[in-house]
Amino acid sequence: MNRAPGMVDVAREAGVSHVTVSRVLNNHPSVRPETRARVEAAIEKLGYRRNSVARALKSRRSSTIGLVLAGTELYELSRILHGVESAAQRAGYWVNLASWQGGTTLDLTETLQRLTDQAVEAIAVIADRPMVVDALTGVVTGVPMTVIMSGNVPNPDLGFVELDQELGARLAVRHLVELGHRHIVHLTGSLRTFDARARVEGWRAGLAETPEARGELLEGDFTGNSGYRLAHYLTTREGHDRPTAIFAGNDQMAMGVLAAFAELGVKVPQDVSLVGFDDIAGAAYLVPALTTVRQDFVALGERSIEQLLRMMRGEPATSERIPTELIVRRSTAPPRSLP
Repeated sequence: MNRAPGMVDVAREAGVSHVTVSRVLNNHPSVRPETRARVEAAIEKLGYRRNSVARALKSRRSSTIGLVLAGTELYELSRILHGVESAAQRAGYWVNLASWQGGTTLDLTETLQRLTDQAVEAIAVIADRPMVVDALTGVVTGVPMTVIMSGNVPNPDLGFVELDQELGARLAVRHLVELGHRHIVHLTGSLRTFDARARVEGWRAGLAETPEARGELLEGDFTGNSGYRLAHYLTTREGHDRPTAIFAGNDQMAMGVLAAFAELGVKVPQDVSLVGFDDIAGAAYLVPALTTVRQDFVALGERSIEQLLRMMRGEPATSERIPTELIVRRSTAPPRSLP
C-alpha cells in the first residue's frame, strides 16, 4: 500500500461497513462484541491511525491548547512550561508549541494563524517585550487567548497573567531601607524586557517611600557577566562613594556581583548588602546565601491555563497578578555605620 490505510481499508479487511468502523472507533455501544473484535484486529493488522487533525477541524474539538514563545529573553521558561503542561493535562488537553523570535507583526499573526488552522481550542502567549503587546493589540484569533508576561494588553478580549514583579522589587528595597541602607543601586536587566521595566518601577516606588533614600540605576542584561562587570565598575570608579546596598536585576546578576566582590576584597554583607530576584535553584547555597525575591513560575503557567479554561466556558477575559515573596538570607545586613 502506497498510502496510509484509511477507514475504508479497515472496513474491507473486517468485512463490515464504513459506519461500523466509525462506531467502533467512537466506542458506540450498539456494536456486537464479535464485530468489534474483527474491526480491532483489522486496525492492528493494517496499522490504521485516526486522522485526528481532520477530525478536529470538522468538530472544532482537538483537546489541544496552543502555546507561543514570543521572544528570546524568556527566563525560567522550563518552570513556566511545567506549570502549563501540568494544568493542561489535568484538564485533558495537550499543548501544541510554536515559537516567534522577533520579526514583524505579520509574522506573529501568521504563527497564531498556524495554530488556529490546527484547530487548537485556545492559545497562551509567553511574551518578553513591548513589541509583542503592540502586535497582539488588534489580533483576532477566533479562540480564547491569554498572555503570560509583565505589562497589560490594551485588548479586552485577551486574558493576562503575570507575576507581580513591581511588588517584589518594592519588598526588596523596603527590606534594605529597614536595615538602614540609604544608598541603593539597582543593576537592572535589559530595559527592552517587561521584567526589567517592572522591577525598575518597583525599585523607584520603594525608594520613594523613604525621602532620604537615594538610588542609582545601571543597566545590564540579566547575565552573570553583566553583574560582574557592573560590580567592578561600582567598586573601582573614581569620585563616587560605593553604595551600601545593591539590588540586582536577577540572581544570575547577583552571582556575578559576588564573584567580582570576591576578587576585589569587598565583603557581603559586611561592606555591601546584596539582594537578587527569582530565587533560582541553588540561591540558598551561595556564599553568603542570597536574599532574593521568589517567583512561583509553575503557578504562573498553571494559572494561565486555568484562565483559558474559564474563557473557553464563556467567561470574560481577566487580568491577574500573582504575588511575589521576599526570602531573607545572609547576604543582607545593616550597614557598618549603624550600631
